Amino acid sequence: MANSKGLNRIKVVLAEQQRTNRWLAEQLDKGEATISKWCTNRAQPSLETLVEIAKVLHVDTKDLLWSIKDE
Repeated sequence: MANSKGLNRIKVVLAEQQRTNRWLAEQLDKGEATISKWCTNRAQPSLETLVEIAKVLHVDTKDLLWSIKDE
């Protein structure tokens, strides 16, 4: 279930690419606290920011979201 895992997979994709929250914060010109909130699903980036994150990480935007298809 997506809710038990959170809404986004930013933390997972960063780990897969061996990137840090600090690196992503620098790429997006955002604070590390903001990135941390997104990675722990305490807050969510806007759709526009999610697209920007996908571009920086060279992934499809849908790869940053948990699928609800199986629910």
